[in-house]
Amino acid sequence: MREEVERLHPLTVVVKNESGVLSRISGLFARRGFNIDSLAVGETCDPKYSRMSIIVKGSRKVLDQVIKQLNKQIDVVSVHDLSKTTHVERELSLIKVKAPTEKRSEIIELVEVFDAKVADVGKESMLVEATGEAQKVEALEDLLVEFGIEEIARTGRVVLEGCLNGD
Repeated sequence: MREEVERLHPLTVVVKNESGVLSRISGLFARRGFNIDSLAVGETCDPKYSRMSIIVKGSRKVLDQVIKQLNKQIDVVSVHDLSKTTHVERELSLIKVKAPTEKRSEIIELVEVFDAKVADVGKESMLVEATGEAQKVEALEDLLVEFGIEEIARTGRVVLEGCLNGD
């Protein structure tokens, strides 16, 4: 019997926008031993609901179990597995990098190649804002390491179904 490959599965979960919902959902994952690779939550167009973008790592069997468990939750309105559909994923990273005067133009050129931008500048550092697919953000971070990264803050990935699927 062939063993299933673990991979990343993007889910969007619409939940009631009430206190404790995030804790209950993340607790469900912890109790079942499911791994969350990325989690981002934000209010929808209707303030009564929030959308959770969850990237789950595991086999198809694990994903099916996650979806079943999520659908059993009272606060969950809908669960959408975007694994087999066109979808868009984005992540934001703020990177504070050492930037002495003689290195600034080199950093700025690198930032522009990645369609990122300089969000703030200080005497000895720059704050770079990068948005895009996780691999792109990670690639920029890898290249900025040589200048000296002081701090990084990354969001979880947000994901939505593509327009051609449901329009």
